[in-house]
Amino acid sequence: MTPQPRKGWQFWIDRGGTFTDVIGRAPDGTLSVAKLLSENPGRYDDAAVEGIRQLLGVPPEQPIPVHRIEAVKMGTTVATNALLERKGARTALVVNRGLRDLLRIGTQQRPRLFDLCITLPEPLYERVLEVRGRHAADGREIEPLDLEGCRPALVQAWRDGIRAVAIVLAHAYRYPGHEQALGALAREIGFAQVSASHEVSRLINLVNRGHTTVVDAYLGSTLRHYVNRLRAALPGVRVLFMQSNGGLVDADQFHARNAILSGPAGGVVGAIRAGGEAGAGQVIGFDMGGTSTDVSHHAGELERRYETEVAGVRLCVPMLRIHTVAAGGGSICTYDGLRLRVGPESAGADPGPACYRRGGPLTITDCNLLLGRLQAAHFPSIFGPGGNLPPDERAVRDRFARMAPQAGQESPEALASGFLRIAVEGMAAAVKQISVARGYDVTGYALVAFGGAGGQHACQVADVLHVTRVIIHPLASLLSAYGIGSAAVRVLKEQTLESPASRTAERGAALAALEKAARAEMTAQGMGVDRVHRRAYVRPAGGNASLPVDLDGGGDLEAAYLDAHLRRFGFRPEGDLTVEAVAVEAVTGESEAQGYTEPPKEAVPATSRARVFFEGAWVDVDVVPRQTLHRSHPPISGPALVVDETTTVVVEGGWTARISQAGHLQLDKVDVKMEVRAGSADLDPVRLEVFNHRFMSIAEQMGEVLRHTAHSVNIKERLDFSCAVFDAEGRLIANAPHVPVHLGSMGEAVRSMIRQTRGTLREGDAYAINDPYAGGTHLPDITVVSPVWLPGERAPGFWVASRGHHADVGGITPGSMPANSRSIDEEGVRLPGFLLVRAGQMHRKELVSLLQSGCYPARNIPQNLGDLEAQLAANQQGTREL
Repeated sequence: MTPQPRKGWQFWIDRGGTFTDVIGRAPDGTLSVAKLLSENPGRYDDAAVEGIRQLLGVPPEQPIPVHRIEAVKMGTTVATNALLERKGARTALVVNRGLRDLLRIGTQQRPRLFDLCITLPEPLYERVLEVRGRHAADGREIEPLDLEGCRPALVQAWRDGIRAVAIVLAHAYRYPGHEQALGALAREIGFAQVSASHEVSRLINLVNRGHTTVVDAYLGSTLRHYVNRLRAALPGVRVLFMQSNGGLVDADQFHARNAILSGPAGGVVGAIRAGGEAGAGQVIGFDMGGTSTDVSHHAGELERRYETEVAGVRLCVPMLRIHTVAAGGGSICTYDGLRLRVGPESAGADPGPACYRRGGPLTITDCNLLLGRLQAAHFPSIFGPGGNLPPDERAVRDRFARMAPQAGQESPEALASGFLRIAVEGMAAAVKQISVARGYDVTGYALVAFGGAGGQHACQVADVLHVTRVIIHPLASLLSAYGIGSAAVRVLKEQTLESPASRTAERGAALAALEKAARAEMTAQGMGVDRVHRRAYVRPAGGNASLPVDLDGGGDLEAAYLDAHLRRFGFRPEGDLTVEAVAVEAVTGESEAQGYTEPPKEAVPATSRARVFFEGAWVDVDVVPRQTLHRSHPPISGPALVVDETTTVVVEGGWTARISQAGHLQLDKVDVKMEVRAGSADLDPVRLEVFNHRFMSIAEQMGEVLRHTAHSVNIKERLDFSCAVFDAEGRLIANAPHVPVHLGSMGEAVRSMIRQTRGTLREGDAYAINDPYAGGTHLPDITVVSPVWLPGERAPGFWVASRGHHADVGGITPGSMPANSRSIDEEGVRLPGFLLVRAGQMHRKELVSLLQSGCYPARNIPQNLGDLEAQLAANQQGTREL
């Protein structure tokens, strides 16, 4: 690609917690880079401004020539760090009378089910002010707003030093009048940061909307202070910030609620851009750093979620779908006497891995160093008391040698290889959570690897996922900044509708109003609109599986939703559909980045040889400097190492590496072989932990499907459900971290069904059971049990089961366990082992008859059916993965 002349410099900046990456695009289109510590007191006040100075060649004592700068595009962790460290503004929460504890109670979800002592995060607000005034769900004012009655409490909060106010009233997402009046009063008193829930999110769900509003108020002044400081250093320069939704926005419109994933969002856009440059339209983003790994999925459009939890706080704003796992180069490797474990604890930067010479623990970085996958010669000599020594390979080998016999491993190399396999399984499971669990087949995707450690494990992760292409951009270590430079300016507007899918006129009017508002906001930023995307979020009436449906093509909304539901959950729901919400996205200014051409090197190092541990043996491999490769260079066959100044890429056996036409390092799988390992009666901690990860991942994917497709609040919000995998005899293999009381007895329910179905079982069957005499608990806990038939087998090789607490199954009172019941029938309808599905066909009529039977039938049978369908979908997901 030939760079096109531009009118001024652009700077694309990712300000992280540790490092700030800066890419400068000169007026002739060429790119230059800088990497600085984000905090370096005494050297510079702000890393972003210092990076701009360095790339422009401006000495510290001289002002920055702002006339040479066209724009600054930036992602920042300022708001994220303030949230994690609880360093926001002192905040007051204003709510309706009687709702002061609403956000503290939340949804009753338990953050860590197996903790005996639950410690909830402290709320971000320090004071709650209750106000008289209430709208009903239909907009009626059932209690007038007592504005003057609220004034003394707000004045007192101001006098006490509180400077931020979050206003959260019931039904304000549709009827914002009371919030608007309270906001005007707070500003009149002097509060600089006033966040009202109707401005933060126009979506239903008071709890999530409330938490989001509190975050916006708590972090707003911190973010605004940083933005103002940057503007003062760059007067007159256009500054755009990256939002969590993957789009840029003018600094004046940048809000704290949209800043939480500012930096990682740039990485997602960068991975998509890198994949597009290499001709891959479907990509998995794989960003492996020192502490964690971020993964993302792209199949043609930016994927977002509207509910996210960060640092114990729920946010209800559009964010890119990024899944993070505690597996990075600094993840600590331990042996607990039975299992090998990798993470979630990290060695951090201090003391760091064992090889850093600071007494740190063994980590993934040490595994790679021991195995030769990282070469000490390509590390900077910055370790030891004098800061001039290479990493300590001897100490790493000695510590692995001491641990190996304890863990039953024949050598330090076998132990280190085992730790790497475990880490890879965890990272691959994270990719499955955002792709396979949502109905996508990733075997035809490209894996875009970046981050400091991404290249060392990309081939192994791709092998587990059966992905055959890996792409590594020349700017892989700065790909978030590159993504920020190539991102579009985006304005998203959404609105709760809760309307039957048949009401097309109502939906059209809402979309037209949102588009008008989006265009007006883009105009306020001084931009036109290149294109507009329209979406509807559709779910079954009474259900919770809201899925986005693209409205740009003008196709059949109901058919598109049913197809999406089938791909995601394995079945098409019956009954009416509801449009939960509609959204409009206005886009402009995409694809500013140019293809990167590396500058010529003064001296190009030669290829060398090194000993690396591959496939259980030491082999001599080529160590190829990245600078020596060009488009006409013949492919490099693995095993081999490709190194540059910032990272090492491990080319596994069966893979080749070459430079693509786009200038990327492209790895291709050329030898696809099935992994076959001999069985052994001896317990192998490595295999134990690898399969633990695989089976645990299956149970977790089952839980995700169940949560998203259930109808009852018990299951979809309180998460009162459990999923597990059992062997052919009904013994528990793995369970996700779900409700302990379910998991303790579910195995007996499975074994009961095995006994009942001997000689009658067919492939595709499923049974429902809630009998306390056969592994049940109380009657509302219904377990759906499904056999899993492996190819060529005459009997099930596994069983999968999902248990959900149904809101009601009849009985003398709604709910469960009536205190005055005298027999089990007074608690509800008993299912001693009902044949729910025969050879793939659900016995719906028979089930309805059973739920209507007895003296105390079920009260909400459609909800029971919806939850049972969700459990079947969860079991189907488990069956597919097994």
